[in-house]
Amino acid sequence: MVLFGCSVLSVGVESNNGAERMLVALVVVLLLSLTVALRRRAPDKMLLLTAVLGVVQLLADVRVNPADFAMLALIYTVAARGGPRWATRLGLIGGVAAAPLASLRWPSAEASFSGQVFLTVVLTVPFVLAWVLGDSIRTRRAYFAELEERATRLEKEREAQAKVAVAAERARIARELHDVVAHNVSVMVVQADGAAYVLDTAPEQARQALETISGTGRQALAEMRRLLGVLRTGDVKESGEYVPQPDVRQIEDLVEQVRSAGLTVDFKVEGTPRSLPSGVELTAYRIVQEALTNSRKHGGPDVGASVRLVYFDDGLGLLVEDDGRGAGHEMYVDGGADGRGHGLIGMRERVGMVGGTLDAGPRPGGGFRISALLPLKPAH
Repeated sequence: MVLFGCSVLSVGVESNNGAERMLVALVVVLLLSLTVALRRRAPDKMLLLTAVLGVVQLLADVRVNPADFAMLALIYTVAARGGPRWATRLGLIGGVAAAPLASLRWPSAEASFSGQVFLTVVLTVPFVLAWVLGDSIRTRRAYFAELEERATRLEKEREAQAKVAVAAERARIARELHDVVAHNVSVMVVQADGAAYVLDTAPEQARQALETISGTGRQALAEMRRLLGVLRTGDVKESGEYVPQPDVRQIEDLVEQVRSAGLTVDFKVEGTPRSLPSGVELTAYRIVQEALTNSRKHGGPDVGASVRLVYFDDGLGLLVEDDGRGAGHEMYVDGGADGRGHGLIGMRERVGMVGGTLDAGPRPGGGFRISALLPLKPAH
């Protein structure tokens, strides 16, 4: 009787342990399934829960089952998502240690020691591959994200450069239009006033003034066509419908035109004339053109002007002076009000583009002076 009672008690204890183990195994399987379902929302937390469940399996003697596949999924997800460094390290360490710990906890009685080691290595490989695959996916995603960001940044830089180029081109065309219109129209106005004044008393002079107006108008139209051609095609033709850019050699023709309009101009060239960069040539011509236009507009009656071109070894010097009334201080410092004085602003911009210097202001004894030094080498 005593022996029978002990046997019954032993069977009852084993039955209770088996039921508890089954309950623990069920809870572990359910929680592992939950980690797989929630691995994308909270991969780091789910990895920690999986590690804890693995420890519970070892302590509660819950053998390896298909639900342990969750460890592979969590290791891959954490490595691919690129979470905190501790999470990726925990995933790699846990994956490497899982198979050896399982082999030590539940050794195979049929396998030899070498066979046990071989089986452990084989079971470890999928965990390591999961981590390597996830890390490579993360690296690839980061690389493509960086490429997209760089492409976006380059696109924005190109747009910004395009806007700057458009603004610079508009400013350049505005300067060209100002120079063409202001000079030629002022000549036409002066000649028209003179023709109206001498129309009855000196018809021949009136006829000459009208011819000057006609020629000046044609020249203005030709330059306007050239500018419109630049706007339409982005290229300046050297022959045909559009005329070339004016250069230093045409300054003498410009002086003669101004003289025919009634302004006395003394023109001298010092040094040895030679070919200059196209930007310097155009800048020199426009400075002289604008300066003589200002002398005609602001110098008053009977104003006289002088133009000096000096060729240096490393640059071109310009000096344009008149003995008229000159201009107010605000005209050459602030640009004036209501659009006045923009010709001097344009001159400063032109000179700055070729790396030169410009000085404009009243001269001692009355009148106005504009001096510029244009280097032969462009500014960097």
